[in-house]
Amino acid sequence: MLNYINAPELTPGYLRSVWETLPRHVRSTFLLPAPALSARLGCELTIASETFQLTGSFKFRAAYNLLSSIPQQRVVAASSGNFGQAVAYASKLLGKTCTVVMPATSASVKVAAVQGYGGIADLIDTREVSRSERVRQLLAEQEGAFQAHAYDDYRVVAGNSTLGQEILRSGEFDTLVVPIGGGGLSSGQVIARDHLNARTEIIGAEPLPGNDAARSLHSGQLIANEEEPSTVADGARTISLGNLNWEILRQGIADILEVPDAVTLDALRAYFALNLKVEPTGALALGAVLAHPERFAGKRVCCIVSGGNVDPLVYAQALAGGVSSNDTPTR
Repeated sequence: MLNYINAPELTPGYLRSVWETLPRHVRSTFLLPAPALSARLGCELTIASETFQLTGSFKFRAAYNLLSSIPQQRVVAASSGNFGQAVAYASKLLGKTCTVVMPATSASVKVAAVQGYGGIADLIDTREVSRSERVRQLLAEQEGAFQAHAYDDYRVVAGNSTLGQEILRSGEFDTLVVPIGGGGLSSGQVIARDHLNARTEIIGAEPLPGNDAARSLHSGQLIANEEEPSTVADGARTISLGNLNWEILRQGIADILEVPDAVTLDALRAYFALNLKVEPTGALALGAVLAHPERFAGKRVCCIVSGGNVDPLVYAQALAGGVSSNDTPTR
């Protein structure tokens, strides 16, 4: 496994310790063969769904591994969706307190989820103060509190690598397709693949309206979006990859495919036909296969569904074909 300048702690010994301890605290991913989709797309397709993970997304793997490694009892994070819920629940389990900075426009179901897990939802008007600035204010007020980052942290990457371990040990895959936002999930899969010395190629799936990771990979330098992208894949509305995530991905990912929002929603509806409820971001990987079927023809392909936390109204509109990027609350 490569040595990383931004995370020298990512050693084989550290990964082994995470892989030995974290699985007892998380749910195994749900692996679903998809013969009908396989016949349609000309590949052997398997779905790895984190919709049944604790708090409804892969983020719990990262949050629990991160928070279980720190001595601080107070945690501050910024998120209006999956990471906030995961941090709140992990804090509850570990006897910590947490404050999650959330836009006041966040979906009420997500605010309620953070509060239901015992977290404090700190609602802000992002026109007056940014999430990052509000986090700085809270850290100044709560001396000694820990700031939990959603993706740019080696403990987050290692926690997410347990998903790759499960997938790659479950069978032989030629290609693993994974959604990309900040890069925490995708870099975790690269780390797992390399640690297992597997030959599986890893391909990222990124929304076309927020394609900073694809542009970064193709140019060879880290590029940021000028503003938070407007895309139906709300979990991927990030400005840029994290520095650690970029270091891992630029060396270990085969390609990043850009997925138009309309195709992402086609994938969401295809999952609904399989009786699997996913959020738009969770449909990105299948969207990449739908958008580029020739890239996967004849291969054994695994698509990761990152989560299933979606606002009921947005989901109903997506199934009916009436949702747009502006309808989806930020995460």
